[in-house]
Amino acid sequence: MQSAIERILPFDEEAAAAAERHSDGLTKPPGSLGKLEAIARQLAGIAGGLWPELSRRAVIVMAGDHGVCEEGVSAFPAEVTPQMVLNFLEGGAAVNVLARQSGADVVCVDIGVNAELKHERLVSRKIRMGTANMAAGPAMLRGEAAAAVRTGIEIAERLAQEGVRLFATGEMGIGNTTASAALASVLAGIDPERSVGSGTGIDEQRRRHKVDVVKKAIAVNEPDAADPLGVLAKVGGLEIAGLVGVIIGAAASRCPVVIDGYISTAAALVAVRLAPGVKPYLIGSHLSMEQGHRDLLQAVGLSPLIQLDMRLGEGTGAVLCFHFIDAALGLMQEMATFESAGISKG
Repeated sequence: MQSAIERILPFDEEAAAAAERHSDGLTKPPGSLGKLEAIARQLAGIAGGLWPELSRRAVIVMAGDHGVCEEGVSAFPAEVTPQMVLNFLEGGAAVNVLARQSGADVVCVDIGVNAELKHERLVSRKIRMGTANMAAGPAMLRGEAAAAVRTGIEIAERLAQEGVRLFATGEMGIGNTTASAALASVLAGIDPERSVGSGTGIDEQRRRHKVDVVKKAIAVNEPDAADPLGVLAKVGGLEIAGLVGVIIGAAASRCPVVIDGYISTAAALVAVRLAPGVKPYLIGSHLSMEQGHRDLLQAVGLSPLIQLDMRLGEGTGAVLCFHFIDAALGLMQEMATFESAGISKG
């Protein structure tokens, strides 16, 4: 893990400034394309030049189960996790449709599903059969959390070596909004009353119970916010840990990472605490309907590109934002300059 962190290069401010100068010379008022210009600037700073080739892209969907489901925190039973993994692998989930539309591969990883899964397209890297119930003790051992992070790093770096230059984070795991809320409360100081939302669509009575479960998990485990890996082990999830690794591995490979919703943002928070150098490589995608996501984005320092009242996860919001990245690069590469078009500059 540490070797990957040490390979993360600083953001190239000179390349970013060159992108900004180029943008200001295009046939439009400076800054009039808003966040699209900011994306182009960021991509140049990540790649270290104009303009990065990002046609090979992938959404990595990490899947894992959560022992905290024993507490009745979700509207869906835990067996939905392996069922949805098979749906991803057969191309029938929402993220598959959106990935096809944006030219992205869906890479589904079993990092902790509580079932034996076999499929030719499944990346099987199971650390353990789901986490333990964090309301009764640590979700996993520290070594297991570290192994899950390393797995994510290895997968991202392997894909980068194969030519993938743009990543999105995705996940599947019934109960993972509970773990994400606990991570948000410990690492970002967000009160569980705000960090705990409706998840898969639970009613207010069950949400109140979920708040109590998160509070109990924090009280039982006493996680130390100064030790992000320890927090991840005590109240996190295997798929969240895997995404932490994906973020670090992508950054170490000098690739941008589009962060999906609440669970992915919790992973991004852990990644930034473990490796502050990943921050410039992150692109926020959407503002989820999940309560607490706005606070969590602020804690990471991300600004979402869109707000479509989504709360599905899987990487759907992140993959959708690949279109905006394509738009940003296309504008920078194809628009005329004032000089080339013979237009007077104000």
